Amino acid sequence: MSAETIELLRQRLTVLQPQSVSIEDDSARHAGHAGARDGGGHYQLQIVAQAFAGKSTIARHRMIYDAAGDLMRGRIHALSIRAEVPGEV
Repeated sequence: MSAETIELLRQRLTVLQPQSVSIEDDSARHAGHAGARDGGGHYQLQIVAQAFAGKSTIARHRMIYDAAGDLMRGRIHALSIRAEVPGEV
């Protein structure tokens, strides 16, 4: 399911018109964790988008959570985020 979840998240993030997106499945490192047992995966996201310009870290994360929508309530248990504007990389 992880490849499918990664692809779904990548599709949802297109609303932010990202310059680049990298998503890694980190679930294996969390085997046995409550969220993992319930089927939710752990992922690391690196995203670069002009949409984050002038936004705080919290605002950037909210934008990502809004784009991910219901994935955050089931398929994704934990999401480590690095959200940057072009030039911050």
